[in-house]
Amino acid sequence: MAKIFKDADVDSSILNGRTVAVIGYGSQGRAQALNLKDSGVNVLVGLRKGKSWDAASSDGLRVLEISEAVKKADVILMLIPDMVQPEVYEEHVAPNIKRGAALGFAHAFNIYYGLIKPPETVDVFMVAPKSPGAMVRELYVQGFGAPALVAVHQDYTGNAMKIALAVAKAIGATRAGVIETTFKEEVETDLIGEQCVLVGGLMELIKKGFEVLVEEGYQPEVAYFEVLNEAKLIMDMIYRGGMTGMLKAVSDTAKYGGLTIGPKVIDDKVKKNMKEAAKRVKNGSFTEEWVKEYKSGQKKLKELMDKMASHQIEVVGRTLRKLAGIEK
Repeated sequence: MAKIFKDADVDSSILNGRTVAVIGYGSQGRAQALNLKDSGVNVLVGLRKGKSWDAASSDGLRVLEISEAVKKADVILMLIPDMVQPEVYEEHVAPNIKRGAALGFAHAFNIYYGLIKPPETVDVFMVAPKSPGAMVRELYVQGFGAPALVAVHQDYTGNAMKIALAVAKAIGATRAGVIETTFKEEVETDLIGEQCVLVGGLMELIKKGFEVLVEEGYQPEVAYFEVLNEAKLIMDMIYRGGMTGMLKAVSDTAKYGGLTIGPKVIDDKVKKNMKEAAKRVKNGSFTEEWVKEYKSGQKKLKELMDKMASHQIEVVGRTLRKLAGIEK
């Protein structure tokens, strides 16, 4: 059974007198910095000069150059994109981080795969909200919070978990519940889930369903609504009540068709392919491939993005979403 922490389980006093530097002001950076500030934490933001700097200043946050922010901080939260982190760490964080400071991440990728190697004299922890940054902020403002995962990679001071949990509480995560995990479990489940289900699997399932309907002679617009538009409605029901809750909400025809045909479409061959994808994540070959692709200019990724954008389901979808007022 997973260990779950709630507000009452966390002593926030560990952050008293400490300065937390949030590095980055994108989706997660903005949300966590504002939540920390509203929770009474002494927070500053480390950025390069530019739009993000102006935005953070307008939000009432203290902003410094990254190196200066790290020098002043007792806790540093690395909330910039994964592939940018190693360079920023080497240039700004490594030369300036204090002995006994705590270094936090929202994803275990760079630590687990060795792209960032902190000194032994700092704590290294992770607080990974299971929600986009905008929702982390929105739920906090509403008086609730987004659930999160928490883990410790390196406990130099003996307080790494206490600091991690205090940060989690300050961003609102323990209002919903924080699950203790490991860096290994978080990064591997995250990558496998993204590739096999959340991004890769869902997109391919929807695309293939669309292609089948169109190839069978049905109008692309009708096919779009059937396999993509209604997918959100089904996922909303699953989100609220699980798969059983969704099944109870749809017709008996949909129940029977889904339960009998679904396993024939998404069969053990698909599961075998997922296992192969999981193997590549666990043995590091996916990360090796992705780092090489990123450093070489992301030509393959750009080609794949262009191919997706030109697919008929996207062409039809853009038109329909504009007509519905969903997309401008």
